[in-house]
Amino acid sequence: MASVSIRNVRKSYGPVEIIKGVSIDIRDGEFVILVGPSGCGKSTLLRMIAGLEEISGGTIAIDDRVVNDMPPKDRDIAMVFQNYALYPHMTIADNMSFALRLKNTAKSEIAAKVERAAGILGLGPLLDRFPRQLSGGQRQRVAMGRAIVRDPKVFLFDEPLSNLDAKLRVQMRTEIKEMHQRLKTTTVYVTHDQIEAMTMADKIVVMHDGIIEQVGAPLDLYDNPANMFVAGFIGSPAMNFIPGSIGGDGFTTEDGSRLPLGGRVPAASDGRPAVYGVRPEHFRLADEGLAAEVVVVEPTGSETQMVLRPLGSKAGQAGAGREDRKRELTWVLRERTGARPGEVVRIAPDPARAHLFNPDTGLRL
Repeated sequence: MASVSIRNVRKSYGPVEIIKGVSIDIRDGEFVILVGPSGCGKSTLLRMIAGLEEISGGTIAIDDRVVNDMPPKDRDIAMVFQNYALYPHMTIADNMSFALRLKNTAKSEIAAKVERAAGILGLGPLLDRFPRQLSGGQRQRVAMGRAIVRDPKVFLFDEPLSNLDAKLRVQMRTEIKEMHQRLKTTTVYVTHDQIEAMTMADKIVVMHDGIIEQVGAPLDLYDNPANMFVAGFIGSPAMNFIPGSIGGDGFTTEDGSRLPLGGRVPAASDGRPAVYGVRPEHFRLADEGLAAEVVVVEPTGSETQMVLRPLGSKAGQAGAGREDRKRELTWVLRERTGARPGEVVRIAPDPARAHLFNPDTGLRL
């Protein structure tokens, strides 16, 4: 096991800078997930840790040893890709042991390591089969087993669950987390799926346009987002954003509705433009709440999700454009509801869970 230290790392392709001075400290045995939208630079950063991409600037150190110019084979890392990349003509046991055989490892040691990895991943009965005889989830476990037998200092995962169906993704999330808890090997995992990040990580690194927006534990990022990007990216459905201004002891929306702030009004902010952020599950029915028309009702069984259009806003009017529809609100409730599209409900946010953001910088006030 080892720590990973990333210091002011940059990556450019000609004049285009993809990674813009990223610094991350990953502790020994930590499970860190790099998350962000497509094109944010997370996979590029992972490939630089692996040695598959050259570093344009800064340093990467594994176990306090700078590896910038070190070939991948000497970095003592193991990488699991989105593509399983299994050899179709080899059995599962041969696929898992291939790297060890290349190093001329003793047969007894290879057999012991393959048996151990197969036991961890539940692959014991499948070792004599070929990849074509396995399901997608089983093939992904073989790819993980191939990494485990190398006993590396660092595991690197590059969106390993993207090719699996929804049920298998949930199952594999559990298996990867369970594997990490048993092996306690430092792990860096890349995904665009924030649900994977929330459920698996010890620490999440949220990336956007080649920079780090925020680093922290999953619930810290969920409860205390640093800016509107993190607030909107972490959490599904995303946080609701309501533009308006701070006034008196509350918040006034652009259509004149009043929302509570719970006594947390920033000093000298009367009349200041702001964006009111509230998560979908933090609304409740209230007689004096915000009036909104029900647009869509989506029952999922354990909860019901509703899309609402505030009355008085352009989003609630016929012929509302795409930009206006961005002001629609999402409400998630656990209890059953008889609300139907076209009906009007009144909802109020929990002021203790609300956030205020600067509309110009996006930073939380």
